[in-house]
Amino acid sequence: MRYSPVLDRLAGLGGAKWELHVRARERIAAGEDVVDLTIGNPDVPAPADLVEAAVAAMRAGRTQYSDGRGEHNLRESLAARYAARLGRPVHPNQVLCFPGTQTALYAVLMGIAEPGCEILVGDPMYATYEGVIAASGARVVPVPLRAENGFRLSAQDLAERIGPRTRAILLNTPHNPTGAVLTAGDIDAIGRLAVEHDLWIISDEVYEELVFDGVTFVSPLARTGFADRVVVVASISKSHAAPGFRSGWCVGSREFADRLLALSETMLFGNQPFIADMTAQAVSRPSEAARGMRARFAARARYLADLLTQQTALGVHRPEAGMFALVDVRSSGLSDRDFALGLLDAGVAVMPGSAFGETLGGWVRVALTVDDDRFRTASGRMVAHSLSLSGQRAEA
Repeated sequence: MRYSPVLDRLAGLGGAKWELHVRARERIAAGEDVVDLTIGNPDVPAPADLVEAAVAAMRAGRTQYSDGRGEHNLRESLAARYAARLGRPVHPNQVLCFPGTQTALYAVLMGIAEPGCEILVGDPMYATYEGVIAASGARVVPVPLRAENGFRLSAQDLAERIGPRTRAILLNTPHNPTGAVLTAGDIDAIGRLAVEHDLWIISDEVYEELVFDGVTFVSPLARTGFADRVVVVASISKSHAAPGFRSGWCVGSREFADRLLALSETMLFGNQPFIADMTAQAVSRPSEAARGMRARFAARARYLADLLTQQTALGVHRPEAGMFALVDVRSSGLSDRDFALGLLDAGVAVMPGSAFGETLGGWVRVALTVDDDRFRTASGRMVAHSLSLSGQRAEA
């Protein structure tokens, strides 16, 4: 039988990267005591008032077909939200609604990219980026995010990789898996490159409300000098502890949204009205769920860094935002995968850094999303595992 080439482009992408997560879930299902720090599920349920808003909307009959752009009340709420943040008007027709950031990103790339073009992406990168880029027929060009630069994307490193086929720069700020946040200077330098080479900027800002105290978030959409070439994607999955509701969006210029509408309607024909009503309520004010998560995740990252650096030879990159911390395990003498496999035997599941790109080889990603007691248990097991490796090396 014949298949579309898109399936060949996607073959082998995605599943293998989650090997440690799958193994951990199997062990937990078998009754083993494993602390799962592999993925970024929020550590609290979706807020009760949002759940009730969705239920009330369903009971009120908000289960009919939607507007192809997304429900108008949600687009109005999002336009008001972004206008307040950007300091300039945003029209509801600059917004398209999708089931989550992932679908929004897929649609945006299908609207911008084409077979043979290139998308510049920081390495390490979120695990699904390769897939959404490959689906469009474009090619990923990884740009190293260097630990000595705080894992922030460097305009100089970008410039060295821009070529005649470059179509877009895909940003993720705040960044997964590193927790880095691009500065205003970083954004301006990247914007100048985009203007000079006529490139799009796609900005995944799903962690915007999980920026830790003392850190300033800047969106490239805020820069009027190049905002017309910026498309932002985001959702309520992280900020409102609601990943299962699958409610996201993209915001760009009126021209971009109008052009993308036909693709959006072909894919989805709008989002579910009852979820749109819930989301409109969610984005109309700062998220209390995010406020609590910011404080807890920052505290857990500090605890982990202090413990590991004081008691082991492991290094820790302290995140500025998000749900994860990075641990440098190169001192163990093991690859990141082998370290993670050994740690799994010790009762803690983490993600090997190489699952997110070559630059993060020798690091592991630790989710900060379990309760404090379990996180302290996991941190203690990491210390014991690291010390056991040091003892093995000494004996050898």
